[in-house]
Amino acid sequence: MIDALVLAGSPNDGPLRSCSPARYEALIPIRGKLMVEYVVEALRQCKRIDRVVIVGPREELAANLKLNSRECVVDHGGDLTENVLRGLKCLPGAERVLLVTSDIPLINSQAIDNFLDLCSEEEADLYYPIVRREVVERRYAASMRTYVQLKDGVYTGGNIFLFNPGVVEDCMPRGQKLVDARKSPLKLCRLVGFIFLIKFLMKNVSLQEAQKKVSRLLGIKGRVVVSMYPEVGVDVDKPSDLELVNKLLDLA
Repeated sequence: MIDALVLAGSPNDGPLRSCSPARYEALIPIRGKLMVEYVVEALRQCKRIDRVVIVGPREELAANLKLNSRECVVDHGGDLTENVLRGLKCLPGAERVLLVTSDIPLINSQAIDNFLDLCSEEEADLYYPIVRREVVERRYAASMRTYVQLKDGVYTGGNIFLFNPGVVEDCMPRGQKLVDARKSPLKLCRLVGFIFLIKFLMKNVSLQEAQKKVSRLLGIKGRVVVSMYPEVGVDVDKPSDLELVNKLLDLA
């Protein structure tokens, strides 16, 4: 069995603020449910998921979510690393943890089960799904995603991860540096190397090369898996995303 950790502590102080007065993005209502509820319900439907910890505004989440005996809510902290560590304290003995953001309300148990199947094919410390652009646009043509051009194709990233809890304390600060440097070419050059960055910008990096580079930077064995389920990557972070999700769930 695999335990799950849901990140639900992002304040609603960005573009979605114009759509809802909710203090946190996870609490934005979509068709009569909170956005985070769709994620929790998908996890409940997965037979391989055991314990579930939701990290966010504890009182508000506990008051709105009908938690069962295998679920709990923990107050969020100041950054990603702290939130993951807070969640892991409630999952003693966990060997593998599925990390899920609360902003993917289209996620379903089939997409999660498929991701876990793909992860079981090779041993690694961290697994991360990507989806081909044509797969996303075939199912959700109106979705405006951010894509990356690699030698193998054009991909968008997912919002779920499977990881070994034992590597978190060493790996997370390094990962945060990459996230913080993503908009600074100079900082990125220092982290990933000038040659690799040039190859990437020229769209001459393969999926395998990118996987090896990230693994070395994080000091772990990472593995990228190609998912055929766009639901792992269709997140809600701007008004047009929220409008699209409302329409799609209306049709479901």
